[in-house]
Amino acid sequence: MNEFFFKVIREGSINEVKSMLEKNPVLVNSKDARGSTPLILATYYDQKDIAILLLDKGAKIDAVDASGNTALMGVCFKGYADIAKMLIENNAKLNERNAMGATCLIYAAQFNRLEIAKLLIANGADKTIKDNRGNSAFDHAKTQGLSAFIDMLE
Repeated sequence: MNEFFFKVIREGSINEVKSMLEKNPVLVNSKDARGSTPLILATYYDQKDIAILLLDKGAKIDAVDASGNTALMGVCFKGYADIAKMLIENNAKLNERNAMGATCLIYAAQFNRLEIAKLLIANGADKTIKDNRGNSAFDHAKTQGLSAFIDMLE
């Protein structure tokens, strides 16, 4: 049942997700084989409506997968600015660190997601946090020669 639930999330079948949650509400914070929650999976696959439904049903916004990534970290990596905005508006933590010490802002810099980085900074993301290798978002931007990022983070 669990794996099917995660499959319908990936496919974007919101009515099926809704039906399954009505029958089995504990699915909302369950985990798949990789440790991802339904919310992490929905946001990673750009399923904003399902993500909103999950939050309405009590999904833990800052739950982490097996690597310590939150839903917000995933969208910073993938580049889904509208979902990032929605998560931030729902009080997702901005400065959480995963197993590698990376934060949302570090991911935004690593993957050149300028719009998301601006959103994170405007909402109080800490620019000084360094990952486990000792690199901040600024360091990642500088290594890649991302001048717009560098200007924003200086």
